[in-house]
Amino acid sequence: MGRARTLAQVYRRFGEVDAAETSPLYERVAVALSESDEALRAIETAPARKRHPTVILAALHDLALAGRAPELAAAYAAADGDAAADAAIDTLLRMTDSVVAIAVRRRMRTNETGRCAVLYPAIAEAARRVGADAVGLIDVGCSAGLNLNVDRVGIKYSNGQSLGDPSSPVQLSSSIVGDRPVPTRAMPEVVARIGVDLDPIDVTDADDARWLRACLWPDQPDQPERTARLEAEMALAATAPALLMQGDAVEVLPDAFARVPADALPVVTTTWALSDLPLESRLRFLHRLDEAAAGRAVAWVSVEGVGVAPTIPTLGDRRASGHSIIGLAVFDGPALRAEAVGRCWSRGRLLAWLANSTTP
Repeated sequence: MGRARTLAQVYRRFGEVDAAETSPLYERVAVALSESDEALRAIETAPARKRHPTVILAALHDLALAGRAPELAAAYAAADGDAAADAAIDTLLRMTDSVVAIAVRRRMRTNETGRCAVLYPAIAEAARRVGADAVGLIDVGCSAGLNLNVDRVGIKYSNGQSLGDPSSPVQLSSSIVGDRPVPTRAMPEVVARIGVDLDPIDVTDADDARWLRACLWPDQPDQPERTARLEAEMALAATAPALLMQGDAVEVLPDAFARVPADALPVVTTTWALSDLPLESRLRFLHRLDEAAAGRAVAWVSVEGVGVAPTIPTLGDRRASGHSIIGLAVFDGPALRAEAVGRCWSRGRLLAWLANSTTP
């Protein structure tokens, strides 16, 4: 009973705090789940790390989108919180094995599009510092491969600057914090797009694409806009599918580097992908980058919480301070230059560029 009460508290807090005023449907469903002993027992059949409300609610949403939970789908479509609560509990109890199987197999995908607004200028800066005319992108924890199309989206910044493709069906925006503009240098040609992940998402696969949709909350205020943007991103990614490599990044990276043409600069990107790894694994990841640089220059663009990315300066910021640091590390033989080139908030919706982009 102690574990059940703890889980009940987690779901009640999620509903009353995390979902409150953002998703009335999820607020009502989460609170209802917290009050149902049967529902809590069903959730407890999942591994502990897969019992979080966001995971279970996404799994239920996936079943609704797949047509396997029509009453829940109808309640979501009607924005009927009471009906959604009843249907969610009924679906969970009737299809416990299916809900748990989805939760166990899948990882939450936020796919915040602000990532590209942060990545574009940092990748272009990496190429400038090395003098590269082409880059091969290797995205670790690959965000469904959407980061790998960073050069094919249009980006507008609040100070009037723009980067990328103004005619792209995917148009993003980011607000500049401070008075330093982002460098407006164009990214060189991208000759390889490689995603490395334990559970890579293929946007051309119907089940994978549906999971991305399921990770969106069904009634957030900007839900129609976010859904339309996700559909446009998936359609864009499908026109130039990335090479997806499944496995632990430390083990897979050597093969990924081998897939980048010799005359291109490999640029590894991580966006909030390292925080789940222990320090030892992060250091091994760094060692892989250093090993790859024995034969040619390699760049790493990181967008991680303060102190998460090894070798990237913290600028004196405190850990868990609410923002992330944009790091740029260039490995060139025995030389390593690691710098914090910016800060960002809200997954890239706010960006402060810090680096001096006029010197080597």
